[in-house]
Amino acid sequence: MQLPQLTCARMFLQLWIRNVHFIISCVLKWISALMGVNEIQHKKEITPQELARVEATTPRSVNYHFTRQCNYKCGFCFHTAKTSFVLPIEEAKRGLQLLKNTGMEKINFSGGEPFLHERGVYLGELVRYCKQELDLPSVSIVSNGSMIKENWFRKYGEYLDILAISCDSFDEDTNKVIGRGQGKKSHLDNLHKVCNWCREYKVAFKINSVINTFNVHEDMTEHITSLNPVRWKVFQCLLIKGENTGENSLREAEKFVITDQEFQDFLDRHHSVECLVPESNQKMRDSYLILDEYMRFLDCRAGRKDPSRSILDVGVEAAIQFSGFDERMFLKRGGKYVWSKADMNLDW
Repeated sequence: MQLPQLTCARMFLQLWIRNVHFIISCVLKWISALMGVNEIQHKKEITPQELARVEATTPRSVNYHFTRQCNYKCGFCFHTAKTSFVLPIEEAKRGLQLLKNTGMEKINFSGGEPFLHERGVYLGELVRYCKQELDLPSVSIVSNGSMIKENWFRKYGEYLDILAISCDSFDEDTNKVIGRGQGKKSHLDNLHKVCNWCREYKVAFKINSVINTFNVHEDMTEHITSLNPVRWKVFQCLLIKGENTGENSLREAEKFVITDQEFQDFLDRHHSVECLVPESNQKMRDSYLILDEYMRFLDCRAGRKDPSRSILDVGVEAAIQFSGFDERMFLKRGGKYVWSKADMNLDW
C-alpha cells in the first residue's frame, strides 16, 4: 500500500511544480508586456533604436499640414507648394480618428495656407469634426489671415480654440520684402481684423513671427502689447533642404538666416512681453510632430524632411517611430500648455 501512496504523492508534487512554473511564467510575461520589452527580454543589451521602439511616443499634439498651396510667397517658407495634393476629407477624418485613438489631445491645422482649399470649407469641416466628433481638448489653426471671412467664424468659430496669424513685421514694406502679402491688400489690416473677430466669436488669438535678417532689429513690443495675443511664438529662421534651400527647393532662404546671437538679441529686446514664446532652430527641429499632406510624419533632424509611411497605411504607432520627435524637448519648449479655450482666462 505504501508504493501507490508514494506514486500519488510524487504525481501530486510534479503537478504542483508545473502549476507553479505556469503561474510564474504568466506573471513574468505580464510584467514584460507591461514594460513593453517582450521582444528584447532575452537580449543582453538594448540598443537605442530598440529602446525608442518600446517606449511608445504619445502624439498628444500634432501639426497637420494638409495642403502645401499658398497665396503668399514668404522667402523663408519651409513647407512649400511642391504638390497640390489634399486628402479626401473622409480619409483625413480617418487619420484624425487614428491619432485620437493613440492619445492625441491637440490638433493644429496648417499649410501652405489652410483657408485656401475650398475657401475654408474643408478646414472648417475638419475643425468641427475634431471638436464635435472626436471631442479633442484643443483645435487650432495657423494662417496668414488673408483668406479668412467673418462667415467662417459664424459657422465654425465655436469649434476652434486657437487661431494663430503669421506676422513677421509691423512695417508693411518689410512684410512685402519678406513675401508676406498679396497685391495691394494690407497684411496688417487683415491681422487686426482677424484679431477682432477672434474676440467677437470667442476664439483665442495668437501671433507667429519668423525672425530673419529683415526684421531682426525691429521692436515689436508696442504692437504685440496692443494686440494682446494669448501667445506670441517667435521662431528663428530655419533652413530645410529641399524646401527653402539646396537642390529642388522652391525658395532660397539663405539671405534670411540670422545668427543665434542675433536671435537672442531680439529676444532680449522683447523681454517685457509676457506672452512671448521663443523657439530656436534646435527646438524646432525635433520637438514637433508634423504630418504632411499624405499624413506622413516628417523627421527634420537632419535638416531636411524625411517622411515616414502614412499613418493611413501602417498606423500611428509604426509611423511615429520615424518622426524624429523628442518628447522631452517638446515639454522643455513649453509645448504642453493651457490650450483649450474653455480653460483660458480670456477677457471676452
